[in-house]
Amino acid sequence: MSPLPLDQIIEGDCIQVLETFPEACVDLIFADPPYNLQLQQELHRPNMTRVDAVNDAWDRFESFEEYDAFTRRWLAACRRVLKPTGTIWVIGTYHNIFRVGTILQDLGFWILNDVIWIKSNPMPNFRGVRLTNAHETLIWASHHKGAKYTFNYRAMKELGAGKQMRSDWWLISLATGAERLRDETGKKLHSTQKPEALLYRVILASSRPGDVVLDPFFGSGTTGVVAKRLHRRWIGIEKEPRYIEAARRRIAATPIEAFSPETFEVGEKRRTAPEVAFSQLVENGWVRPGQRLFFARDPERTATVKSDARLRTADGFEGSIHQAGSHYLSGAPCNGWEHWYVQHEGRFVALAVLRERFRQGMEREQDG
Repeated sequence: MSPLPLDQIIEGDCIQVLETFPEACVDLIFADPPYNLQLQQELHRPNMTRVDAVNDAWDRFESFEEYDAFTRRWLAACRRVLKPTGTIWVIGTYHNIFRVGTILQDLGFWILNDVIWIKSNPMPNFRGVRLTNAHETLIWASHHKGAKYTFNYRAMKELGAGKQMRSDWWLISLATGAERLRDETGKKLHSTQKPEALLYRVILASSRPGDVVLDPFFGSGTTGVVAKRLHRRWIGIEKEPRYIEAARRRIAATPIEAFSPETFEVGEKRRTAPEVAFSQLVENGWVRPGQRLFFARDPERTATVKSDARLRTADGFEGSIHQAGSHYLSGAPCNGWEHWYVQHEGRFVALAVLRERFRQGMEREQDG
């Protein structure tokens, strides 16, 4: 089984590409799908200059039925690869977000919030026949009802100036200035490029360092830029070669600071469940010395469990489950519980699953 294409942009249709991924392999999804704006003609300002609106071929659908079928297919593909503990964010406008929300619920996702991104610099309605569209809507949903998921509450509270983060997000402008990618003629390269500040809030709120962030409509690469800055792994899927080329250059040029837990770990410190060390699994026979573990379910990347609960990788590195995982990720942070697997009856079982089973046994003993 091939490892995930981490920190890469895959060219192709997201539905077809996601079919090649294993189940439950990503921690967070941010999706900025076509909005189906239904523009029938060019838009002009009162002075007759043309509005640089969204009229790309990828945003055109023959009917609502066609758009709904497309939406159902890509959301189902995303749900298959999303971990049960993961969440998805989908952004849209009034043209599509209500249809997206219905399909999310039909597929079994559980909506946690709808967030209103209120733009500080929206495009006016030049014809004067409607209200200015000054916001977009993001839907945040967990894999299923009752699922456990990552939410960095205290980090969001800090971004909210010490108050609980609200679902109306102000002071995030459209991507403009140096952040806006432009083509060789000076025109916007991508008509719906999202600002980095928006993705910063999404990724910081709902993931941890080392988590895998998937963007099935990668576009200009904003998700990859912010994921890199925050020391998350990322995967982008995009159909348009010109977007891919620009996104690769943009991400490569993005500087990052060296990882340190004190800087980038912002998760909750409170623990309600008993702490379990990997050594406890070894001492109690849940994992055996000499047993082979598989990294990210890849038979080519393995490690052997040592009697002192450290791992020895196939290329000779020795360390904890987290250090050994980081070694295979070229030094990037790694949650070994999520990335190392044992093989049981022909199936891969994550160490996190074994830990939870062991923890439940501890709790039953305490209750008994």
